[in-house]
Amino acid sequence: MCKGIPVRGKWRDALAEVLRFLVRLHPAKLALLGYLSYIMMGWLLLCLPFSQRGEGAPCLDHLFTATSAVSTTGLGTVSTSDCYSATGQVIILALIQLGGIGYMTFGSFVVLSRKSPLSETRREVSQTVFSLPKSFRIDKFIRSVVVFTLIIEAAGVAALYAVFQRAGVSAPLWSAIFHSVSSFCTAGFSLYNTSFEGFQGDFWLNVIVSVLSYLGAIGFIVCVDCWRMFTGKIERITLTSKIILWSTVWMTALGTLLLFVGEPSIQSKPADERLLAAFFQTMTSMTTVGFNTVSISQLSKASILVLVILMVIGASPSGTGGGLKSTTFSAILGVMRSAIRGENEVRFWGQTVPLERVWTAVAGLGFYLVMLMIGTYLLELTESGVFEQNLFEAASALGTVGLSMGITATLSNMGKLIVIFLMFCGRLGPLTFGIALFFRAPINGEPDNDLAV
Repeated sequence: MCKGIPVRGKWRDALAEVLRFLVRLHPAKLALLGYLSYIMMGWLLLCLPFSQRGEGAPCLDHLFTATSAVSTTGLGTVSTSDCYSATGQVIILALIQLGGIGYMTFGSFVVLSRKSPLSETRREVSQTVFSLPKSFRIDKFIRSVVVFTLIIEAAGVAALYAVFQRAGVSAPLWSAIFHSVSSFCTAGFSLYNTSFEGFQGDFWLNVIVSVLSYLGAIGFIVCVDCWRMFTGKIERITLTSKIILWSTVWMTALGTLLLFVGEPSIQSKPADERLLAAFFQTMTSMTTVGFNTVSISQLSKASILVLVILMVIGASPSGTGGGLKSTTFSAILGVMRSAIRGENEVRFWGQTVPLERVWTAVAGLGFYLVMLMIGTYLLELTESGVFEQNLFEAASALGTVGLSMGITATLSNMGKLIVIFLMFCGRLGPLTFGIALFFRAPINGEPDNDLAV
């Protein structure tokens, strides 16, 4: 017993040293390590026999699945329903939930539930993960995130259960739970091997999945903002929320119009089904949820280009989706408009966007395009698919979308590793990923303003 005391002391000292090291890290580095730990934990669990069905799959495929779940992408090299047991599916769903609402959120919520204040480290990491403006109270925001998530997902389960029960699918309750969480977290994982192609004409399923996906993609900033306005706590929503809502409306309308008019594979359908199909593929790309009701591999090259653009723009800050982010894209458009008008400031609705945020948007676009080009180039080297398939796969992985032209299951081992890297980078965001790898200077804070990009 006495000999064990120094050993315990050494372990305690080692743990204290690790904690001191972690506290000194930049929040972006902590976020990277946090998501990486989720992936490693999920990978190990999925590799265990009780998680698999039948002969199982190679370890690399389980790593691919774990990364896809934590990054809420939805790309898969194996079938979720055929390869994984009920336990494995629960593990995947837990990883989706953890990845969807952000690193440290559950832990921080537990701390807040015990009436304890958040540490400075938790505050900084949460601020980084959610891309929040400095004006937001992170403690209240985290409480709102968890409560809002549970309410919306529960409502989604009730609505989808009625749809699946009416359609006569097996295990309608589990299917409703799985797809509600997957939709809200914009994960795109499905228990059906053809996603929702079998529900192409089901109006209510299309609407329910779209509402869940939009609520997840527009971000918790907007939802909290709108709730505070409706309850009279603030007079108007913030500039960030205005930009997110307007950009979401315009991108949805434009994407739906282009697919409705220009996609040959849906031209023979009745006008209402054609409109529904065009809307759903637009929604699934821009929210980065990754479900589909038509075969992506059958779309024309023009429609594929539209989807790639929507996937690159992506969802919104603090939401569950990926991509460049709508606010970043809006800031870039603002720069272009100001340059044409000969102005020196970027303004929206009479409010000036701080120069620091404009620089962040430009840097974010640069990092994103560089990563997309590198990913596409590497897939061109390792895979036999045509260029547009590899570009689409890279854009889908980096944007954490999950749509594919059918090459995911045929990827080589090197191709799988490339896509895994792109999905992980996409979950953090290319700019945050770059900061996590290369930033060494101490944190000096950011400007206190209203716009998150």
